[in-house]
Amino acid sequence: MNSSLLRGAACAAAIAAISSAAHAHATLAVREAAPNSTYRAVIQINHGCDGSPTTAVRVTVPDGVIAARPMPKPGWTLATTKGPYPKAYPHFHGKTLAEGVREIAWSGGPLADEHYDEFVFVARITDDFAPGETLRFPVVQECEAGAHRWVDVPAPGGDQHALKSPAPAVRIVQAAAPAAPAQGAASHGTVLRAGALVIESPWTRATPGGAKVAGGYLRVTNTGTEPDRLVGASAEIAGRGEVHEMSTENGVMKMRELAGGIEIRPGQTVELKPGGLHLMFMDLKAALKEGDTIRGTLVFEKAGTVAVTFRVGGLGARAAPEHHDH
Repeated sequence: MNSSLLRGAACAAAIAAISSAAHAHATLAVREAAPNSTYRAVIQINHGCDGSPTTAVRVTVPDGVIAARPMPKPGWTLATTKGPYPKAYPHFHGKTLAEGVREIAWSGGPLADEHYDEFVFVARITDDFAPGETLRFPVVQECEAGAHRWVDVPAPGGDQHALKSPAPAVRIVQAAAPAAPAQGAASHGTVLRAGALVIESPWTRATPGGAKVAGGYLRVTNTGTEPDRLVGASAEIAGRGEVHEMSTENGVMKMRELAGGIEIRPGQTVELKPGGLHLMFMDLKAALKEGDTIRGTLVFEKAGTVAVTFRVGGLGARAAPEHHDH
């Protein structure tokens, strides 16, 4: 074999090795988040340890990330380790949090080497971080034989691409700014832009006293060339939020959670409204009153976490409350 062929074969082998190593990394599906926002962490496990099935996934919740809540996974045992935070953080309704979940572990499976799976939790990223910083979640992947420790963090000013086993990273970005409405058009609600997505008029409805759930509604338009997906939401007045669908089957109205979220294809506008696709806010801490505004977040698979404000319409309202920006 001549020297050029040898060099070509060596280069191909090196590229294959690098590609295989990169594919092996534990990664996060959503890699951007804003300070002081709810973040839905989706840890992606691409394969096992040199052919051995995965039996446990452990993630460390870093300092500055609070109120972590993991999602149970069928076939796996879920365990959390709690501990103190470096300081107390303000939380909703004047409360403070001084401790919480510091490590999450899923064990069981096994997840075969040739299979892929995701492990999910939500947490609040505090304003300890500024746009431009990188936040890392160390992950240990245990297998029937061996383990991978995705825990390497670059030194200040170091090259993260040189790390052998990098900890999954999230880039901190500025919260989405309001998008300008079309010239000459009246705005009947908030308009936000998050990457290629345009988010219009987040709203909810007033609730009667004692109600523990409320719906969330909005319009999302994808102006880009790649699909995105709305995978989660939160509101300051609710204990948790989910993406839901309401439909009628044989004359019976049914509601179900969409665990995989809602896809927004390129050029598509998706409307979340009463009686159809919607957000569901549960464990309300107080009644929602018409005319109020509620802070919350939307979580997209690619666009990341977007801070929004839900305007509260009337009890039983069918459309967003009118609101003219001046």
